[in-house]
Amino acid sequence: MTLRAQAYDAFTRQLLDRQLLPGQFVTQRDLAALVGFPLGAIREMIPRLEAEGLVKTLAQRGLQITGADPRLIRYAFQLREMIESEAIVHFVRTASDETVAQQVAGLADVTAQARTGKIDPKLVARAQAIDWGFHDLIVESLGNPLLNDVHRVNAIRIRIMMYDRVTLSPDVLDPALDEHRPMLEAVAKRDAKGALKALKSHLASARRRALALDEAD
Repeated sequence: MTLRAQAYDAFTRQLLDRQLLPGQFVTQRDLAALVGFPLGAIREMIPRLEAEGLVKTLAQRGLQITGADPRLIRYAFQLREMIESEAIVHFVRTASDETVAQQVAGLADVTAQARTGKIDPKLVARAQAIDWGFHDLIVESLGNPLLNDVHRVNAIRIRIMMYDRVTLSPDVLDPALDEHRPMLEAVAKRDAKGALKALKSHLASARRRALALDEAD
């Protein structure tokens, strides 16, 4: 892996870890110090970040991390639904029984722990990994590296813009787990229509949370 690619991966980790915040301005030197890579590697990765819509370069102000834009969030969720709708149907038809069983067991385990009332940061983090991991898994099942890249960047964009609304917390853990259960139940039954319906319901709920909309909206 090139230094530019390593710097890019380090940069996106900083975004997801909230070391860089939406709307924040940084210089190339700031980024080099933050991600621990040479300034040359930072300069080489900036065109990629701009093309992916993760940063903007503003004259005399430096780089600005993508801010929360309701219109862009709507577009991002529309793209997400397009990709994941095809992906979950494919996953239902092609995933091994073992892979499906692992997903069902992981969700059942965190749900059981959550229902004990002992919801700590460790459990929330595990539930979050299962949530995001499932969506990544179904897209990866398509075996299309171009779609993988689009999905990955789109997911990063959603998570950095609306981190507090799309990331699980103790307050929304139970509802979020309840949204995933119908998807996995349908997948386990090899019910493509049911899985697609449950996915769309889940994404609609996630979009409402991201945009702070009520059910009527």
